[in-house]
Amino acid sequence: MSELIQPAHLKRKAVVYIRQSTPHQVVSNQESLRLQYALCQRAHDLGWHKADIDVIDTDLGLSGASAAHRSGFQELVGRVGLSDVGIILSVDVTRLARNCSDWYPLLDICGLRGCLIADRDGVYDPGNANGRLLLGLKGTISELELHTIRSRLTTGLIAKAQRGELALTLPVGLVRDPSGVVLKDPDMAVQDRLGLVFELFLKLRSIAKVMRMLNDRGLDLPRRDRHGELHWARATVAAVSTILKNPAYAGAFVYGRTRIRDTTPGGRSPAKVARPFEEWRIVVKDRYPAYIDWPTYENIRNIVSDNRAEYMRSKTRGIPRDGELLLHGIVWCGRCGHKMYVRYKGGGEYVCNHLRTHSGLPTCQHIRAKAVDAAVADAFLTALRPAELDALSRARRAQSQVDSALRANAEREVERTRYAAALAQRQFNRVDPDNRLVAAELERRWESALMEVRAAEAALAEQSAEQPTAHVTMGKAFTGKVVALAGRLPQIWADPATTDAHRKALLRCLVDKVVLDRTPESALVRIVWRGGAVTELDVKMRVTAIAKLARGDEMRARLLELAKAGTPGDYPEFCALAW
Repeated sequence: MSELIQPAHLKRKAVVYIRQSTPHQVVSNQESLRLQYALCQRAHDLGWHKADIDVIDTDLGLSGASAAHRSGFQELVGRVGLSDVGIILSVDVTRLARNCSDWYPLLDICGLRGCLIADRDGVYDPGNANGRLLLGLKGTISELELHTIRSRLTTGLIAKAQRGELALTLPVGLVRDPSGVVLKDPDMAVQDRLGLVFELFLKLRSIAKVMRMLNDRGLDLPRRDRHGELHWARATVAAVSTILKNPAYAGAFVYGRTRIRDTTPGGRSPAKVARPFEEWRIVVKDRYPAYIDWPTYENIRNIVSDNRAEYMRSKTRGIPRDGELLLHGIVWCGRCGHKMYVRYKGGGEYVCNHLRTHSGLPTCQHIRAKAVDAAVADAFLTALRPAELDALSRARRAQSQVDSALRANAEREVERTRYAAALAQRQFNRVDPDNRLVAAELERRWESALMEVRAAEAALAEQSAEQPTAHVTMGKAFTGKVVALAGRLPQIWADPATTDAHRKALLRCLVDKVVLDRTPESALVRIVWRGGAVTELDVKMRVTAIAKLARGDEMRARLLELAKAGTPGDYPEFCALAW
C-alpha cells in the first residue's frame, strides 16, 4: 500500500477508467483491454473493497484528444467534484486525456477534493507539488506524443497525395485494379450513361433539367452502395450534381476539398464544410482516365455556380426562368451598383430597391422594361448576325450529338435489362421446384426483370419514332437551303414557340450584364458583353408629364402663351398638360 493512501481515501470509491482510441483497437487489442480491467485487482490490493471499486468503460472506441464527446470522462470529473472518488486508476495518463486543456482541470479538481491518481508506475497526489509536477509532465508528454504521431501520419499522407498516389474512394465509373491502377469501369452502359449526363448538362445548362430528361426517358443512373456494389437507381438532383462536380471524372486527383469547422453555432459537433474551388489543397491533373477534359469541368462548375441565385453572397445571376422581362438576373443599377429586381405588376419594370430593403432609404430608381428589352434584344441580334449561320450549324450538331447519345444509352439500357432478365431466368431454372419459398421469390424477380425489359424496349421504340434515322447527304440543294437560313434568327427569336427562358439563355451567351440609369427623358443602357466589350444605348422612354422633360419649363411657358393668345383652343389637352 502507498503511504499517500489515507483512511479518508478508503472511505470513498476507487474508479478504474478504461479507454481505447478506436473501435478497431477495442476488437484487435484484447491484451491491452485485459490489462486495463486488471486494475480492479490492483485497487483491491491498495485497500479498497471490491464493492467500492467502480469501472467506467463507456469511452471505449473514443479518442482522448478531446473530452467533448466522452461521457465517461465527464462522469468521472463530476464524481470527483462531488468528493465521491478517493482514487482514479488508469493504465497510464494518456487514457484519461491527451489534451492539456482537459488534463490540468482534472488535476485541479483532484487536488481540491483530495483525490489520488494512479497508473502502472505509482500513486500520485495532485494536491502535492511533487505529484502535480510529475502528473503535469506526463500530461504534457502525452499531448506532445499525440501531436508527433499525428504529424508523422499527416506528413506521409500529404506527400503521397501530392504525387496523386493516395488511394481515395473512387466514384462510380472508375475502378482500381489489384495493382492500384485506376481504369474506367469496363461496363459500357456505365460509361455511356456518365457521358450522357455531361452532354445533357452542357446542352440544357441545368441540373434539374438533366434529371427530368433522364427520368422521362427511363434512363437510371449507376450508383454504388455502402458495400461498393454497382446498382441502378432513378436520377435525382443530388446524384446528377455529384457526378457533375466530381473532379475525378475530369481525370484529376484532388485532396482537401473539405475542411473541419471546429466552432459550430449552438454547440454542435464539428462538421465538414466544402472548401471553395480555388482553395483545394492538392490538385494533380491527368491521374485518372477522363470522361471530360479539365476546361470543360471548370466550365460546368461555373455554370452550376452561376445558376444559384445568391446575389448577396456570390452575386450570381441565377438560372434563366420563364417570364416576359428579358434581363432578369443580369440587370444592375447604374446609380448604386446593386442588382435590380423585376416587378411584373403594372406592365413590368426593373426596380432597384436594395437600399430601401436593407437600409430603409428611398427606392433608387425604377424603369419600364418594354423599351429597354427591345433595345437590348435588337443589339444582341445585330451583334450575332455575322455569326448567325455558324451558330445555327453548331446548335444543329450539338442537338444531333445529344440525340445520338440518348439513343445509344437507350440501347444500352435495353441490353442491360435483357441480361438481368436472362440471369434471373437462369437462377429460376436452377432452383428445386419443390422449394416453393425460394422458387416464388426467384419467379418474382424474373417477372420484375421482364417488366423492366418491356419498359426499356418501349422507351427505345418511342425515341426511335421521334428521331428519324434517315440522313440527308450534303448536296448543292441542301447547301442552298442552309445558306437561306441566314437572317432567320430574328424570326426564331420572335417565334411564339421560343420560350422566354430560351431567349434569356441565348442572351446570356453573349451578354454578361446590363447596367441601367434613368434620366428624365430616356434610359441609359450599358451592355457589358462577354469578353469585356461595352455598348452604350440611349433608349427614349415614355414621359407622363411635361415637367419631367429636359425643356419642360420652356414648353410649359410656350403653351401658356399660346393659350392666352387663343391658338390652342381646338386642343384642350395641351392646356391641361400646361396646367
